[in-house]
Amino acid sequence: MSFTRAKKPWLWVPSLYLTEGIPYIIIITVSVVMYTKLGISNSDIGLYTSLLYLPWVIKPIWSPIVDLFGTKRKWFLSMQLVLSIVFLGVGLTTPASNFFFLTLAFFWMGAFASATNDIASDGMYLIALKPDQQSFFVGLRGTFYRIGMITGQGLIVIVAGYLETSLGDNTQAWSYTMIIVAGLMLLLTIINFITTPKVEEENSKNEEDERKSFGDVFRTFFTKKNIALSLGFVLLYRLGESQLVKMASPFLLGDPETGGLGISTSDYGLIYGTVGVIALLLGGILGGIVISRDGLGKWMIPMGLSLNLPNLLYIALAYLQPEGLVFPTIVVIIEQLGYGFGFAAYMVFLIYLAEGIYKTSHYALATGFMAMGMMIPGMISGYIQEWLGYPGFFIWVGIAMVPALIMAASVKYPRNFGKKENTEDKE
Repeated sequence: MSFTRAKKPWLWVPSLYLTEGIPYIIIITVSVVMYTKLGISNSDIGLYTSLLYLPWVIKPIWSPIVDLFGTKRKWFLSMQLVLSIVFLGVGLTTPASNFFFLTLAFFWMGAFASATNDIASDGMYLIALKPDQQSFFVGLRGTFYRIGMITGQGLIVIVAGYLETSLGDNTQAWSYTMIIVAGLMLLLTIINFITTPKVEEENSKNEEDERKSFGDVFRTFFTKKNIALSLGFVLLYRLGESQLVKMASPFLLGDPETGGLGISTSDYGLIYGTVGVIALLLGGILGGIVISRDGLGKWMIPMGLSLNLPNLLYIALAYLQPEGLVFPTIVVIIEQLGYGFGFAAYMVFLIYLAEGIYKTSHYALATGFMAMGMMIPGMISGYIQEWLGYPGFFIWVGIAMVPALIMAASVKYPRNFGKKENTEDKE
């Protein structure tokens, strides 16, 4: 496949990554809020919404197809249109008597479309921009992905909360909310159709070359040096966070009689989805700056601690059951700031793991294992919470930092990787 470098990345990178962030956060996180407000149990929420990670886990299976057939632009535009239809389906089926089954089915379709959209969008970024442009725009790319998260987890949830209050019917409120999301996705798809450049030609390889390339994608990834240790790190680095993220929403939104804090949907959207995501963004920016200055080696352990230690503050929230929003807001800000800072090391390591040929597919493989590290612990998080209660659950989340920090100290990589002056230094 031949291609030319794209011009005016300022025009298309922001909208492309905004459209990557919104469906992901709606499917993975806002679905938890929706099901909590519609009365689904924590065990079912933890299990079934964690299973929505599966398309991101197995996307490496079909990521070479995106590499080998068609163009990245055709793929992500098609998937974004599918996502518009999916969210419309969620909105229309929310009032049904068997809404949990029907909306989950649509979310499943959306998860596959969103994962494929991620592959194609990341591939577009990697092939359309020169290496120096990739480094320069990585901050902008991340910023607009996070703005997508704020839009979904903040603005959309606030809208849902407003509709809950004004309509007095949570079911109708979330139905209208998802229809609004469908319209937003359609608008963004049209914008991307207009702004994204045509930098690729159709693949002209013969079938034998395609089969060889398809197999080489996996062979070259799984024969990388220290691959077992690298994948262990990818799977365990967020062991605690993967469970916390599933139960934080039910905890903050749940009735005090069940151990929750009883925060309203709109306040949740403001605290966790807006202020919290802004803190997450600031932490990520700071993390990128210090790694660019000093390299990954200096910051891996501090960032691992930053990601995990703030989770312990939820223990205090669970035991003290504070009234008002001040204490929960402070905890969310600290936790999300630390998570953003610590997550920077994780993302830079994934970039290192994808180095070499087939960058698009190897990055998809790496992020697939990342999703697996979120999916499996998240699936059992609701059962653990119901067994231990919220205080015991958050203590367990704190204990889960131990294997994460052991892997952070053990994983192998060039210590100067990510350093602006020389990202190719070896240990």
